[in-house]
Amino acid sequence: MTYVVTENCILCKYTDCVDVCPVEAFHEGPNFLVINPDECIDCDVCVPECPVEAIFSDVDLPPEQEKFIEINAEMAKQCPVITEKKAPLPDADEWSEVKEKLRYLERCG
Repeated sequence: MTYVVTENCILCKYTDCVDVCPVEAFHEGPNFLVINPDECIDCDVCVPECPVEAIFSDVDLPPEQEKFIEINAEMAKQCPVITEKKAPLPDADEWSEVKEKLRYLERCG
């Protein structure tokens, strides 16, 4: 099992989850965070820290979010590790309630 960042993170990029991760599992894309499935130790501490409820275990993912398993694995290989909390994106509060944001996802590289 691993944890997966889902669509709710797109255009928000709150990093509260990064601050509590005991390993370097989070990677930072331009407008989205991902979890490296090879680094995640399944500790669950990041889940309650996410203010937009974007993190799920891979076995508890809503069906419409299953594509994010592959997106997290792919982007973790391309994007830099993030280990410290940063300010969210400027319009994060406005985007936090928006659904169907996949079209806005920006990838690294």
